Amino acid sequence: MLKWLLGKKHAFICSWFLSISYLAIVPLNATALALIGRNLLDNIFQVGFNYSVAGYDIYLGEIILAVGALLLFAVLSIRGVKVAGVFQTILVFALVGGVLIISISAVVSGKLHIENLSPGFYPSNHKGLGIFAVVAVAPWAFVGFDTIPQAAEEFKFSPKKSKIIMILSILFGALVYIVLSTITASVFPSQYNNWVEYINDLPNLEGMLSLPTFHAASQLLGNTGLLFIGLAVLAAILSGVIGFYMAASRLFYSMAKENVLPLWFGKLHENYHTPANAILFIMAISMIAPFLGRNALGWIVDMSSIGAAIGYGYTSVAALKYAKKEQNILIEITGCIGIVMSIFFSILLLIPIPALDCSLSKEAYLCFAIWILLGIVFYFKRNKEMK
Repeated sequence: MLKWLLGKKHAFICSWFLSISYLAIVPLNATALALIGRNLLDNIFQVGFNYSVAGYDIYLGEIILAVGALLLFAVLSIRGVKVAGVFQTILVFALVGGVLIISISAVVSGKLHIENLSPGFYPSNHKGLGIFAVVAVAPWAFVGFDTIPQAAEEFKFSPKKSKIIMILSILFGALVYIVLSTITASVFPSQYNNWVEYINDLPNLEGMLSLPTFHAASQLLGNTGLLFIGLAVLAAILSGVIGFYMAASRLFYSMAKENVLPLWFGKLHENYHTPANAILFIMAISMIAPFLGRNALGWIVDMSSIGAAIGYGYTSVAALKYAKKEQNILIEITGCIGIVMSIFFSILLLIPIPALDCSLSKEAYLCFAIWILLGIVFYFKRNKEMK
């Protein structure tokens, strides 16, 4: 639809920037498996040779863990949504169950103290500026709820059902974030007077104390709490990997089908009829991340926020143009709001504002430039194929 409303070039720009937001989640979640090993499994994967990138120590064992996970879920994704869907369902139940048990135990244990949520804002000379630091990455945080339509065709969802699933996903995701944040802030270590002191001291802490949510679960249920929160986090990590393998690969496939990416991305597996080449491309890009470490991966995640802002902005423009043709006032209003918010987020991320301190880092700018150059190469390669 975007190609029809705005033209081929704009359709490519929108899709290419949105794709990095999808793709970034895959290596982000795969390398998060090492954090579980470090904090819950007594550093079991910190074996073999090691080195440091951007202050983060990287071990051979953790590299093998992340690469193995990326390979496994690439295979599952190639086998299709039926196989991946069964696995995703199991993971969702594990996630919901873990969060539910921690929430119930927090309420009945008597250890949940709402007064601990004070102060409402992090103390600073400019109250509320911390909100902008969070808002700046909101486009990236919302990536995921819009991925349902990417695979809906294979699940044969009706548009109405997809809409319901999307809305419920947003509400449930918001609820999980609110519940876990509230519990974490309410159950902090007794040696601190409030959560601000605890957060300020986090860089100096190790083990369980360095992970506030895990510490809260431990305080509530001991080792049992750690087991349940560990299962919930593991389920969230793995479901993110396989979910964004599917979403990003379908986006690349659609771009190839619309002649804005090389035909190689649109090739389907001969047996499973899935975009196998697109999945392999995502896997190859993602496998770079375990060798760079979590700190370096943060540059890509920060950069992907601007990709999401651009993608959502284009979507809002398309919605506005379509709504004008259909004379749908409500969609015209939401389209205008979307455009304004996209510009707002882009300004926050691209223009350094010292008072807010939420713009991209130099490294993230470099990653952004590399992704733009890669997109230019693919775009002109496709144009050459069509001549």
